[in-house]
Amino acid sequence: MKNKLQPNNENEEIIGKVQKLMEERGRKPLEMARKAILEEKIESKEVREALHYFMTEYWQDLARPTLMSICCEAVGGDPNATIPFAIPLSLISGALDIQDDIIDQSKTKHGRLTVYGKYGKEIAILTANALLFKGFTLLSEACLEIPKEKAKKIMKTIKDLFYELGDAEALELNLRGKLNITPKEYLCIIERKAADVEAHTFISALFGDESKNGIEILSDYGRKLGILIILRDEYADTMYPEELIYRIKKEHLPLPIVYALQNLAIKPKLIKILKKRNITQKDAQEIVKILSEENIFEKMKEMMINMKESVTEKLHKMKGNISNLELLLRFFV
Repeated sequence: MKNKLQPNNENEEIIGKVQKLMEERGRKPLEMARKAILEEKIESKEVREALHYFMTEYWQDLARPTLMSICCEAVGGDPNATIPFAIPLSLISGALDIQDDIIDQSKTKHGRLTVYGKYGKEIAILTANALLFKGFTLLSEACLEIPKEKAKKIMKTIKDLFYELGDAEALELNLRGKLNITPKEYLCIIERKAADVEAHTFISALFGDESKNGIEILSDYGRKLGILIILRDEYADTMYPEELIYRIKKEHLPLPIVYALQNLAIKPKLIKILKKRNITQKDAQEIVKILSEENIFEKMKEMMINMKESVTEKLHKMKGNISNLELLLRFFV
């Protein structure tokens, strides 16, 4: 988890339930993905080490395979049917994560060295390539085991939505160093970046009741859940001084600051800090104080809660088990 939740009994209960759910549903596909890539014969000692580090110490993504499992269950399908697709998608998502670190020059993340930070740019690129090639090979093999029409839908979905994700990442690069970003501009990019999560929920829906209604609801769920996850990270990046300083220096402004800069009363004060050559932890704390006084975080929280409630209302139109889908929404909000 990137940000800290308030230590109360309700949040502790939610965290405990989500951790248990992810272990039950996500651990097996993740371990199978690790085994699949690490059993490959790779001559380069550096790439072998980087792959082993990434898959055994760094990449702990139980969320995606868990999401696929519970979405399939929600439309009356067998959750195990998603495993052959959760494995390659986990590898592909891992490759994209490494590429993202290279682009952002992120040497550490969540207190750990990234592959880029530990092994350098060249080895990181080759490691990402290995994950991509293995991922798409396994994906192709999985598609051969299902009806052709379903396989075509899956491949088209992955192509379309992952292209949308890549396009959003490219658009995001244009925001670096800018102080005149509008909330609408950045929210449009955030929505496009959520395409990755929608791909997982859409594909999962194909292994259950393929009614148009069920697929549309789960697609919308995936997109909105992806947005909520990103908004949660935007909040976290603002609250932690180290993350905030890095965002200002190397990437682009987090959404709470983008919102705050629309307020002409506090904009000059924020601009003065943001234009400093060396931004200190004290400066970062001052930014958080200004945003808190203007209720920026409360406004973001309200937006996230409204989005959660809208998605939950749609989920209740489904006939399957939606309790775990609701649990994830609560967890990320």
